[in-house]
Amino acid sequence: MIKSAKLGKEIVVTVVNKIGVLADISKLIADHGVNIVAVAGYADQANNAKIMLISEDSLRTLEALKKSGYSSAVEKETIILELENRPGALKDITAKLAKEGIDIKQVYGTTCAHDCPATMVISTSDNAKALVAFKK
Repeated sequence: MIKSAKLGKEIVVTVVNKIGVLADISKLIADHGVNIVAVAGYADQANNAKIMLISEDSLRTLEALKKSGYSSAVEKETIILELENRPGALKDITAKLAKEGIDIKQVYGTTCAHDCPATMVISTSDNAKALVAFKK
């Protein structure tokens, strides 16, 4: 069951992949008093890394990153879902998107062991249409 669905802002930073870059970014955001709600990232074979994150204050996060030299940081629209933390929750939301013909471009999430929602971050081919599908 979907507990909440809303459009949100994701910060995407593209950097040279090197040891400590995520530590530096997370310290920078924490030092500005902003909590990171969800994070994902990967490195490619060209030695670049892409870090995607949702924070409690995307404007302050983006500003802090840019002022600290992370000029590649951009803000992108995404959907943030809170789901009941149970087997099949991901199946339910992805089936809704498939039924509506909406392509998932990116997905990542966080969860905990007991009594709290799972948070999913999803970017699709049509975020507005997806949001409507989630609210049906």
